[in-house]
Amino acid sequence: MTKRTRRTHSAGFKGKVALGAIKGEKTLAELAKLFDVHPVQIVAWKAQLQEGAAGVFGSGPAA
Repeated sequence: MTKRTRRTHSAGFKGKVALGAIKGEKTLAELAKLFDVHPVQIVAWKAQLQEGAAGVFGSGPAA
């Protein structure tokens, strides 16, 4: 069995994958195959995006 080296993904890539999961147009398995990542990783990125999205609309001074 070939060992895979640890990969690092950019924030943009993670966001793209997570948005794909949120849209729900494809299954996790389809997204995992398309982006070559594990489905569990997609679920984690989706959760991070949903948690962080609340901060966008949080109370604070308008820019």
